[in-house]
Parts: sequence; C-alpha cells; structure tokens
Amino acid sequence: MGACMYDVSTDDVRHFFADVWRKRQQPALLDALQQKALRIIAAHSEYAPYLENVETYLSRNWTPEEGETNPFLHLSLHLSIQEQVAIDQPFGIALIHQRLCVKYAGDWVQAEHAMMEALAETIWQAQRYHQGLDVNAYMPRLRQLLAIGAEDEKRLNPHEINIVNLIDK
Repeated sequence: MGACMYDVSTDDVRHFFADVWRKRQQPALLDALQQKALRIIAAHSEYAPYLENVETYLSRNWTPEEGETNPFLHLSLHLSIQEQVAIDQPFGIALIHQRLCVKYAGDWVQAEHAMMEALAETIWQAQRYHQGLDVNAYMPRLRQLLAIGAEDEKRLNPHEINIVNLIDK
C-alpha cells in the first residue's frame, strides 16, 4: 500500500523549502506550490541560512523556551494559510485574508502572521486532544482579528463526517 499523501516527515518539509530556495534562480522549474513557497521564503530572507544549510538543521527542535521561531514551521504555516485561502476552505477564510491584507495596508505577510497564531493554536488544540482541526475553534479566532462576531451556525468538521453513513442515506 502507498503512503498517505499527508504522510510527510519533518525532514521532507525541510528539504522541500531548501529545494525551493536552491531553485530560486530558475523559477520556471518550480510548480505552483513551490512558487508560493518561494514568495514566502523571499519575504523571510532571515531564514536563508537555515535553507542553505538544511542538513545541519534536520534534527534541530525549536522550543518556545528558546525564544526562537522554527523557520520551517513558520514557512509551513504561511503555505497552509495560502492553500486554505486559494480554495476558500474553511469557507470564508479567503475574505478574512483579503480584509486583513487591507487592514495591514496590503502587507500579506503581516496579515498571515496574524492568521498564523489562530492556526497554530487550533493545531495545538487538535494535537492535544487527538482530534482533527476544529473549524469551529479556528474560524472564530480568525474572525476576532477583524472584530467580526460569531457565526450563526456551527460548522461540520471534515473529521466528523462519517462517509459510510452518507452513502447509506
């Protein structure tokens, strides 16, 4: 059986970003996801030393106590947000991103940094309770960034959908 498409190791993620950085002078060689990654990396030039020496950082763990941000996690969160915005999932995130970009005078990096805290908190919560990402926790965190009130109805989380029951109906 093949690996799950979401079965990506920490090393894979770090190599992905380092590979994109290596190919930055030949953007035609990059696919759409890699082009997004390059745009994010270009906005974070302070991470170049990590990308240029990725083998040195494969086993490095960054902890909050050290006061340093994990550059690979940071880049990954940006990419996750951009992918969510591109397909507007969860629904409404594209509009929130757009409005935050306006709020931050067109600075998409600053807008995504604000969104990142909401995403990181939601991921942490999902890991802590061994469940999927809770869109009913994530979207209110994002909406708070714009002082938008609560949504009228609770959303269905993808991990809560029982596909067998849907087929039987």
